[in-house]
Amino acid sequence: MSSTALSETFWMTMDDGARVYVRVWTAREAAGAESGEDAPAAGTARGVLQIAHGMAEHIGRYEEFAEYLAERGFHVVGSDHRGHGRTGERAGLLGHFADEDGFERVVDDLRAVNDWIAGRWPDLPRFLMGHSMGSLLARRYMQRFGDTIDGAVLMGTPGHPGFIGKFGRWVSKLEVRRRGLRKPNPFLDRVAFFGNNKRIPNPKTDYDYLTRDEEAVAQYLADPLCGWTATSGFFVDLLTGLLIVHEDDEVGKIPKEMPVLFVNGSEDPIGDYGKGVAGIIAQFRRHGIRDVESILFEGARHEPLHEINKEEAYEAIREWLERKAAS
Repeated sequence: MSSTALSETFWMTMDDGARVYVRVWTAREAAGAESGEDAPAAGTARGVLQIAHGMAEHIGRYEEFAEYLAERGFHVVGSDHRGHGRTGERAGLLGHFADEDGFERVVDDLRAVNDWIAGRWPDLPRFLMGHSMGSLLARRYMQRFGDTIDGAVLMGTPGHPGFIGKFGRWVSKLEVRRRGLRKPNPFLDRVAFFGNNKRIPNPKTDYDYLTRDEEAVAQYLADPLCGWTATSGFFVDLLTGLLIVHEDDEVGKIPKEMPVLFVNGSEDPIGDYGKGVAGIIAQFRRHGIRDVESILFEGARHEPLHEINKEEAYEAIREWLERKAAS
């Protein structure tokens, strides 16, 4: 295990032999100094937040947010999913989950990391936050392993894809037969992200839909571990996951008492500009999940944690975590 003054990293071996890169930010001893009377005593922590990052990015993009939380009393743990970041780079498979059941395997990986967290900090509440694709993984985790976490933050999450999702999976399976599982598929990539900039006047890049912060977009474009083209097999896995997390039978498996916070931007095309999120919240409530809160940042795009008003998102998530950790 290697470490710095701010974080530590290690490789975790999964049941099937896959190696996953994990990063840990430990809560500072002075945690809570800015949080007033409810701050924890020096040397204590409030809880642990596990992060599931999005597609075509990596856990390193969450460093600033993780340090913000660590300074305020929360341990933060995140991993690079299979096919992503250092995990994908080491395996030589950027853009590919697995040859079989990739979506569920990544959810299993999240459970393995959660088990590690429970062993290290057994007395602290554990929360799971997922962004975009990571929010789908988090929702599946809630359905399969909901009793192992004390709440979830779902950010930039997609709504029900309907017929388009089923058709997209069918096309992706055809592409697997035509091109193979592991070959990057520019066609599916274009189809998946076509139109994301449609409400942005004069976009400068294909990724302007991520955030209004031009510097953040530039950093994403310059990062060799971001923005790659996924494989045909990856798209089958992603669309399979997108469909299953919306099934009523699966949503019904989420513990009814689980606190959930939705964080989205009003100009996020992935969440259908707020409409998709509203549908998910309604479905949750139909299934008796009542402790649901939602924050919609006006004008924000897909990545609230990289927006021009990212501090507002930081504070909103921290405030929710503090309330739920104390309850």
